[in-house]
Amino acid sequence: MLLAIPLLVVPVVLYNIVVLTGLTGPAGQIGAASDAGLREPLFSVSMASGAQWGVGAGDLILLLGLVLLFFELLKSTSSQRLAIVNHALSMVLFVICLVEFLLLPGFATSTFFLILTMVLLDVLAGFIVTIVAARKDFDVNRNH
Repeated sequence: MLLAIPLLVVPVVLYNIVVLTGLTGPAGQIGAASDAGLREPLFSVSMASGAQWGVGAGDLILLLGLVLLFFELLKSTSSQRLAIVNHALSMVLFVICLVEFLLLPGFATSTFFLILTMVLLDVLAGFIVTIVAARKDFDVNRNH
């Protein structure tokens, strides 16, 4: 049953922890302070051009989200009953993220919007892949 849990819940939970606990800004200040904290570089990488690439907590959460989105898309190709539960839970996660984005000040950031978009893509891809796979199964059975 744990396989049915959407992997994208990890970056959403990480973002919630970072923003709601005030790890990225002054305690009790959610909103602009948390957005600035997410953009604050944790480390920097020297590029061949001589420029410094600053990587912040928000960037790392987004990177993790993109990697997990790839694995979610792979999971969506399964037409097992577990995949249907995963699609439903992904939809619930999307609704939770949308409510947070619209109603909570610390979540009205570009970082969280991109996480929200990844969750939406997971929902759409999951349903589309399931429908296409079911249609092919139906066509194959009809030809026999």
